[in-house]
Amino acid sequence: QLQLVESGGGLVQPGESLRLSCAASGFTLDHYAIGWFRQAPGKEREGVSCISSSDGSTDYVDSVKGRFTHSRDNAKHMVYLQMNSLKPEDTAVYYCAADVRGVCSRKWYEYDYWGQGTQVTVSS
Repeated sequence: QLQLVESGGGLVQPGESLRLSCAASGFTLDHYAIGWFRQAPGKEREGVSCISSSDGSTDYVDSVKGRFTHSRDNAKHMVYLQMNSLKPEDTAVYYCAADVRGVCSRKWYEYDYWGQGTQVTVSS
């Protein structure tokens, strides 16, 4: 059973940090590119970042560059999103997703497997 499970979300104040985790099971993680997406109420799903399967290169949406860091540990079947200097506009449900093609993309429909999401709320 192929599965991705996110964790680490919560309620934080602006300027604080949060680390999201995505645990993979049932498939070989190193064959996949992994993306992080988020969706706020009433808004469309947004690609936050992605990391390639081959060289671990990353790409970020402009709004999180310099604040978020996307990483992976294939041996542990884990993917992480370190989020620093959080802003209220970062509030959303965050999802990790896997793309078997190994291509780094921020387009949600190019990904094959999805987690259930974890809520991140940034508020004072």
